[in-house]
Amino acid sequence: MDWRARGLCLRRDPDLFFPIGSVNSGPVAFQTDEAKAVCRRCPVTEQCLAWAVDAGPVEGIWGGTTEGERRAMQRRAARESAATETAA
Repeated sequence: MDWRARGLCLRRDPDLFFPIGSVNSGPVAFQTDEAKAVCRRCPVTEQCLAWAVDAGPVEGIWGGTTEGERRAMQRRAARESAATETAA
């Protein structure tokens, strides 16, 4: 079975996972937190996050992260990889 068919987001309004506006402002922050709460209970969060990271820049909440959080994760991974290569 495809991991996407088991996502809890399928039972929610898709707009919840695509907040419009600044993440640090009232309603958008609330919506983001609500979407992340769904992700925290979801059985396929890890697969969802891995897909979003592999797919590149995708908008919305995927695997319990925002696009900005995923970019930060990728930058950290790139720095760690560069540091490992330099140390070798």
